[in-house]
Amino acid sequence: MTDPLRERTGAGPAEAEAVVPMAAPYRLAGTLAIHRRGNGDPAFRIEQSGAVWFATRRATGPVTLFLQPIVDGVRVRAWGLGSLEAVAGAPALLGAEDDPAALVPVHPAVDEGARRGRGLRIGRSGAVFEALVPAILEQKITGEEAHRVYRALIRVYGEDAPGPPGLRLPPAPEVLAALPYHVFHPLGLERRRAELIRAVAREAPRLEHLAVLVSEAAPGGDRQAALASAYAALRAFPGIGPWTAAEVGFRAFGDPDAVSLGDFHIPNMVCWALAGEPRGTDERMLELLEPYRGQRARVTRLLELTGAQAPRYGPRLSSRRINAL
Repeated sequence: MTDPLRERTGAGPAEAEAVVPMAAPYRLAGTLAIHRRGNGDPAFRIEQSGAVWFATRRATGPVTLFLQPIVDGVRVRAWGLGSLEAVAGAPALLGAEDDPAALVPVHPAVDEGARRGRGLRIGRSGAVFEALVPAILEQKITGEEAHRVYRALIRVYGEDAPGPPGLRLPPAPEVLAALPYHVFHPLGLERRRAELIRAVAREAPRLEHLAVLVSEAAPGGDRQAALASAYAALRAFPGIGPWTAAEVGFRAFGDPDAVSLGDFHIPNMVCWALAGEPRGTDERMLELLEPYRGQRARVTRLLELTGAQAPRYGPRLSSRRINAL
């Protein structure tokens, strides 16, 4: 029997594969889209069928994942040295451990978001460094510009992913740690963020272990303590504040309560959607989100699905090209 995927991509047999049961409804592409950094992300691709290609690194080596929705689950195939580890971690990545029913809407906008978001889960990649680098790039600039810098970083310092052709792996931490800060400038990165990336790259093994500690902690108080410790370790780096730590925690730890404080748009969106207030602060946002403590990141994600957007009273945040300075 022929394999359509192999015929279409030229891929050899997968080095590991499994079927992960997922209770319906389940939306694979929507769940994993948080790991995509813009439509042109060289390490992530969504097919028209809803299947997902994902190039990533695991402790055992690089891997290309192909995740395909099937009846009552997801078929996972992997190529590369990290295949067995990645397939073993696929249930966590897909959000098999997540419980969307833990959110109880008390605002009409959240109820609408939950309706539109049926089938979405919050998974955990366990890949702290891979979540951290793009979050650092996104500090204080537009998402469009950050995605452009990320694509350039992968193009210049990444490598071809194993298995089917077409994807690129994000740069390995040891590669970024060894670079002098000035080589980041032509890519569009100033010295402050370049030095921060080099610093976290040097500590990548310790940072990756944070996700292990969170995943191994028992649900409840132990897990909350592990999360608090992991966030403290992230924020111990000068230049990593609550926003960057939350962006990592949502993706790498699967934390449904990771609130991105200091965001340019989210406080306004939350205050408009929940209270009809066109402008908001972090403090007011947290006040409105208090009924959802433990699920606040899920709430903000669902509100985004409703298209909630506060009125604009000024110019949009402009893009800046560091490499042109």
